[in-house]
Amino acid sequence: MGNVIELSEQDFDAVVLQSEVPVLVDFWSPSCGPCRLIAPLLDTLAAENGNAAKFVKINTFDNMGVAARYGVDMLPTIMIFNRGNVVERMVGAVDKARMQNALDEVMG
Repeated sequence: MGNVIELSEQDFDAVVLQSEVPVLVDFWSPSCGPCRLIAPLLDTLAAENGNAAKFVKINTFDNMGVAARYGVDMLPTIMIFNRGNVVERMVGAVDKARMQNALDEVMG
């Protein structure tokens, strides 16, 4: 894998909730400065973790239903899903190490 996939509400459930591997979801918007700040970190994490996890982003302004479903009210919000459940939630421009540590806990 190794890349960040842009999702819409239509493919969220199939890609995230039905995934066999953990999924890091970046809830973001183009007008969010901190969102743009962490984008390169997500690209790096995706490359470093390969097929062990999926990395996706969803534009909250274009996909408000998913954002509302998961109570996203601040951007960026990073969630890690495992077997369809949210196992970690981070708000704001978190650093790469914190995201990787959260993934490592899920991946064992």
